[in-house]
Amino acid sequence: MSAAPSQRKLADALAALKGLQEAGKSVLRSTDLTRSQRESLVKAGFLQLIVKGWYMPSRPGEDAGISTPWYASLKDFIRGYCGERFGGQWYVSPEYSLRLHAGTTVHPKQIIVHTPKGKNGLLSLPDECSILDYKVKSFAPDEQVELVDGVRVLTLPAALTRVPEAFFVNYARDVQIALHRLSDASEINHVLLKGGHSTVAGRLSGAFRAVGRPKIADEILATMRTAGYIVIEKNPFAINPPELEFSRRQSPYVLRMRLMWEDMRKGVIGKFPPEPGLPHNIERFMADVEEKYQSDAYHSLSIEGYRVTDEIIRKVATGGWHPENSATDKQAKDAMAAHGYWLAHNEVKATIRDILVSGNPGEAFSTDHGTWYRSLFAPNVDAGFLELHDLAGYRSGQVFIRKASHVPPSPEAVRDMMPELCDLLQKEPHAAVRAVLGHFMFVYIHPYFDGNGRLGRFLMNAMLASGGYPWTVIQLETRAEYMEALEAASSRGSIEKFAEFISNSMQKKDKDK
Repeated sequence: MSAAPSQRKLADALAALKGLQEAGKSVLRSTDLTRSQRESLVKAGFLQLIVKGWYMPSRPGEDAGISTPWYASLKDFIRGYCGERFGGQWYVSPEYSLRLHAGTTVHPKQIIVHTPKGKNGLLSLPDECSILDYKVKSFAPDEQVELVDGVRVLTLPAALTRVPEAFFVNYARDVQIALHRLSDASEINHVLLKGGHSTVAGRLSGAFRAVGRPKIADEILATMRTAGYIVIEKNPFAINPPELEFSRRQSPYVLRMRLMWEDMRKGVIGKFPPEPGLPHNIERFMADVEEKYQSDAYHSLSIEGYRVTDEIIRKVATGGWHPENSATDKQAKDAMAAHGYWLAHNEVKATIRDILVSGNPGEAFSTDHGTWYRSLFAPNVDAGFLELHDLAGYRSGQVFIRKASHVPPSPEAVRDMMPELCDLLQKEPHAAVRAVLGHFMFVYIHPYFDGNGRLGRFLMNAMLASGGYPWTVIQLETRAEYMEALEAASSRGSIEKFAEFISNSMQKKDKDK
């Protein structure tokens, strides 16, 4: 079958888009493509308009109101738009700077950009977001500005001295992470002395002492007082942060995980019935797991980007791209997914048996979860849809979660976070916490390109089994509630809704399909 002229035109445009993406562009200027290419890509759903002259990749057939492509492109848009408009004379606000240093995965609706070229104007963006170009008179010197994820931000010491006191209350977790990222007091003292910030010095010394770093607090006080400043120490936190052990220069993502785990675990325990304990009859417990397999597979597979692939280009170019009528492709992929689920389910059962006999749940997951993943996608390799190296390990590129404002961390961060998740699981004494927070954090990290939801539910059930709780099916009919609860935990730090959802699902009689 030969392709129509319009499809050949789209194939050429897709090839151009793919080249731009491979060159590292996730946000495009209108000048990056010809007018004909832009029009073809927009019409087919591969591009969406951000603002006049700026575009972001999208997925054909997806609702224009879906926010995922926007949050996937947000930081790249800030960098490109502000760089074009303000040159090198801009940086984001102290508040956003500090949150980026702290590894936030959720971005504010309004990005405030500080620049001497600002006009205090508001640029409206997708999903009710905006950029405010704030005209500043006291622009930070070059040594107090750096790049984080390509965005011009204030350095961590500069941001800490410029955020208002209310920030320590409203964003306590971000501040605590930031305070633990500084190795000593020298950098912060330099900024404090240069600006004569005696009140800020009192606030920061109190903050460092509150998070368990009294040496830095004392050094700030001694340095400022030696220079002749009167400094009164004040703890700016409304609630004292939990006392946790941190290492120097640790990944902000690892620090965030530890704080989230400590903050959330009580909310989980309060939502669950008492732990049954390890079963006396392991064979009967495993038989119950097997009995629920068919229902679990149906619901888990039914519950389940934005990059152009060579396969899409080939199908478009040959006239074989019919997104409205792809039943054959869908049936083949559904069959492979079902086979992979069965293989992975068998591996998970072996892990559960090891846990019930003698194993530490966290250690068992650390050892076995790579095997779960490889089994899940082995049929795709056998069929030639994936290369063998695609199953080598954690993802090497960025991924995004549909309909979520939380953007999973970078591939580099994943390699810090997954060992930390295993450590947290190993140390956690409550099976319910291991199950709920294990599932939530696995999906929060999104360590693989695909299959994270299915693997997260496998992890949840392995951890439930470690306390004698039954295998729990997340039913398709509750998908919206399930996703909303996960989003509340990821974007707003509220775990109670997700914990209650899992607890209710566990106690609900399973519907067979």
